[in-house]
Amino acid sequence: MLSDLPFPDVWHYAAMALVVFGAALAQGVGGIGFAMFAAPVAAMFFPQLAPGPLLTLGGFISLLTALRERAFIDWSAVSYALAGRVVGTLIAIYAMARFAPQALGVLFACLILAAVALSVAGLRFTATPGRVSGAGVASGIMGTMTSVGAPPIAIVLQHSAPPRLRATLGVVLFLGSIFSLAMLALAKRYTGYHAGLALSLAPFLLAGFAASNRLRALLPPQAMRSVLLAVCALGAAGVLAKAFWGA
Repeated sequence: MLSDLPFPDVWHYAAMALVVFGAALAQGVGGIGFAMFAAPVAAMFFPQLAPGPLLTLGGFISLLTALRERAFIDWSAVSYALAGRVVGTLIAIYAMARFAPQALGVLFACLILAAVALSVAGLRFTATPGRVSGAGVASGIMGTMTSVGAPPIAIVLQHSAPPRLRATLGVVLFLGSIFSLAMLALAKRYTGYHAGLALSLAPFLLAGFAASNRLRALLPPQAMRSVLLAVCALGAAGVLAKAFWGA
């Protein structure tokens, strides 16, 4: 079991710290990107990071992102997304206990890639309550199983102003990660080992987030949308890489 693994040696730990720093920088600039940057690397080299430690660190930086621009939070979108996220998390826990989670991960990753392709082609996704809730369901399933939960909600909210997008996503991902971690703990898939590893990497997360303060103001809305779609595609590709690498 992952909880029986020893603490990483100094070189593995340094590599993990670098990944966490870069992922936190991406999250601080775009409002998403932490797990999508870190999860593919973790899938290939640091399996003990996913999903629990990445969910822990991702939830913490999502909180920092939301607090930094809290005046722009869309609480209506938050409520719909969180309702869906709870349902999705419960589905994920059931699937992890009964079925191979890779299959669902691959399915949702393919759907995200399709949504990105449609967005690039010019299709506009209106953030209706039903779509935001549906995105929350997908986020709960993907986030709990793979630690990559932002793409479904980000795609639905992609036409929001950058501060609103970052702040709203931050609240959803923070509260959603708490519920996901609680369910993983009940399923004995999140232990003290995972929490301790996440805590030890927190300083590097804070450093990356601090470095993002100067960069986020330089990204105009259209560039922000392009980066967001690219990161969503990267996250979906990471989920696919994790599924097939671990197969």
